[in-house]
Amino acid sequence: MNRLFSALFCLRLPVVFAGGLVAVVLSLAAVLPAAAQVNAKAPDEFIRILSTQILDQIKQDKSLRSGDIHKLAAFVDESVMPNVDFERMTALSVGRNWREATPEQQKALMTEFRALLLRTYAGALTAVSDQQVRVKPLRAAPDDTEVVVRSEIIQARGEPIQLDYRLEKKGDTWRIFNLNIAGVWLVETYRNQFTQEITAKGMDGLIQSLAERNRKFAQAAKAS
Repeated sequence: MNRLFSALFCLRLPVVFAGGLVAVVLSLAAVLPAAAQVNAKAPDEFIRILSTQILDQIKQDKSLRSGDIHKLAAFVDESVMPNVDFERMTALSVGRNWREATPEQQKALMTEFRALLLRTYAGALTAVSDQQVRVKPLRAAPDDTEVVVRSEIIQARGEPIQLDYRLEKKGDTWRIFNLNIAGVWLVETYRNQFTQEITAKGMDGLIQSLAERNRKFAQAAKAS
């Protein structure tokens, strides 16, 4: 599987970029577009706009195109994260155990999971080169508030890569809460791993495990 997308659902990634998140975001604020949700009435148009903006920005920016992971991390935080429903994604990934978690545990899980997804997505974007997005015809009723938007990543070499999105409409805004990468749903993959960790170590054990992964990443980033 192309590493651009296989990285997106791998929890045990090597550390790939440096610098604290806050410092990166602040340093890039002057050159990246302001964080904002993509507003589109149709969910397929939402995905088309978001995907095109991400790929075009990387292709146009030399530092992003060269794989500068510092800037990619800030770019992801600015352009991708505002369009993701982290609370729902985290709850679905934790599964039935979510309801048993205290509000403090839920908040900690969301914080660590968000950091994990940010660095994972940023690391995956280092592989972007000449890919293009093809959004397939939408199969949904006009009044549906939850839909699946199917798309393909077209590459110069190799077969297209399946990339589908589960979206929920809140008000006039569509937000992503799951991804299907080459036939594997992201939330279900995380849920299997999280359930194993909760069974072995409890909810606090899962939180500590995620925090430790993020901490090791930060340490390695600082050292580099």
